Amino acid sequence: MKKVDHIGIAVKDLNHALPYYIDTLGLTLLGVEDVENQKVKVAFIDAGNVKLELLEPISGEGAIAKFIEKRGEGIHHIAFGVTDIQARMDELKEKGVRLLQDEPNKGAGGAEVAFMHPKSSFGVLYELCDKGDKPNGHL
Repeated sequence: MKKVDHIGIAVKDLNHALPYYIDTLGLTLLGVEDVENQKVKVAFIDAGNVKLELLEPISGEGAIAKFIEKRGEGIHHIAFGVTDIQARMDELKEKGVRLLQDEPNKGAGGAEVAFMHPKSSFGVLYELCDKGDKPNGHL
């Protein structure tokens, strides 16, 4: 793991949440995009040494919609920046860590992502995030 890349925060409505982060906290919006395969609209916010990823469900079927329904809005995951995501996944599996998928998925900003099961991580959902050769990564 190279560093904490971002913290994912589930929100019901980006239009309602963004003014808090931008106007009230004075943080900078980097951009907004839909990630269809994850069934979310995401907004990346520059919080200095880490980005915040606000996640709004665009379907009632996605993981974020289910998270909000069960737990409400709030911190959803912490993402670690990695290189060679498949090698990191294989390494974690060898060490007994359960992953939520066998292959990386496409995430925001073209990154490849995979999630570690919270039961293997003391109740925390961790994401592996490989931005490859994208210098700016998420947005």
